[in-house]
Amino acid sequence: MNHDPRIILLAHGSSDRRWCQTFEKLATPTLDSVPGSRIAYMELAEPSLETIISEGKNDGITTFTIVPLFLAAGRHLRKDVPGMIEELQDNHDVTITLAPPIGENPQLGNAIRDVVTQELERQKQPA
Repeated sequence: MNHDPRIILLAHGSSDRRWCQTFEKLATPTLDSVPGSRIAYMELAEPSLETIISEGKNDGITTFTIVPLFLAAGRHLRKDVPGMIEELQDNHDVTITLAPPIGENPQLGNAIRDVVTQELERQKQPA
C-alpha cells in the first residue's frame, strides 16, 4: 500500500468541454510536477471524484488530499463535498483530507495582481 497522499485538484465541472479545458490547462503545472496528482470534477464532467478515488484505490493509494479549485468555501465546500468525502471514505476504505480552497491562499491574490498588471501593460502597447 502506498501511504503518500494522492493530490486531487477538484473543480466544479461543467457540461461545456471548453470550461473543463480551462481548468485542465490551469492544473497542468501541478499535474506535471506532483507525481500521481489528478484533476477531478464535482459534477457534470469526467473524471469524477468517485472515478479518481476508485482508480487510486486500485493502484494501492489509501490517502488522498483534495485541493479545491474554488475561490471561496461556499455551500459546495461546506456541505456537498464533505458529504461526498464521507461516502467515498466509507465505500472505498480510504482517508480523504479536504484542503482549503485555493482562493484562501494569499498567493492567489498576488497572481491575480500580476495578471491585472500584465493586462494594463499590454493595453499600453501601441497598436
